[in-house]
Amino acid sequence: DPAVVINSSQARRFLTAVGNQGPRGERLKAFFGCMYYAALRPEEAIDLRREENLISLPERGWGEMRLTHSQPRSGTRWTDSGKSRERRELKHRAAGETRLVPVHPELVTLLRDHMDRFGKGPGRRIFIGPRGGVVAEWAYLEVFHTARREALTEAEARTPLMGRPYDLRHAAVSTWLNAGVPAAQVAEWAGHSVDVLLRVYVKCIAGQQGEAKRRIEDAMRPLEGDEPGSTSQLPRLDRPDEEHSGP
Repeated sequence: DPAVVINSSQARRFLTAVGNQGPRGERLKAFFGCMYYAALRPEEAIDLRREENLISLPERGWGEMRLTHSQPRSGTRWTDSGKSRERRELKHRAAGETRLVPVHPELVTLLRDHMDRFGKGPGRRIFIGPRGGVVAEWAYLEVFHTARREALTEAEARTPLMGRPYDLRHAAVSTWLNAGVPAAQVAEWAGHSVDVLLRVYVKCIAGQQGEAKRRIEDAMRPLEGDEPGSTSQLPRLDRPDEEHSGP
């Protein structure tokens, strides 16, 4: 639903509000940033590890991450370990397959600041709870909804806008498409097939009609020296040449 997609201004307000939620929120600011700037699924952000996944986090400019695993929430009845989350291959990917994702400069800053402040947890995980465990779903949902109320206006909060954490990923993918990034590249970054990408996000590709019309006009613009409606460039039928010959 396009109504859930936030813009960049709303996203920055939201991330600021997350950081204002005390120690728990400070630990989750970069976590939610990964969903908005890099289109990570929550289970992919939870599994993110410094040496394994973060290829480049330069002081300036874009970075890069390579996703290898996720930790989806299945419930204790459905995991071999008896825990609610279990490390698995990426969604829609075979075991051993990875996914490269660009890291926006603002997310680079968030991740560098986060790791400088909180270090690494067990298994070198980047995002951990206050006691070192896996980030609990109830904990990040509580911070998310509190920050949403603080970041949005009353009118915005009454709409479906950013109603759940996953909508941050929707906003990332929609932003890439609206920026004119080719669908095949967006699908690769987001971990979708192109078919699914366009079927799910086609209604979120908004505001491109004007640019499309401008490109068509440019493509059909008369050549230099020609006047609209001029027949000077049309082949002469009374004097056939080698290119335009025939009966």
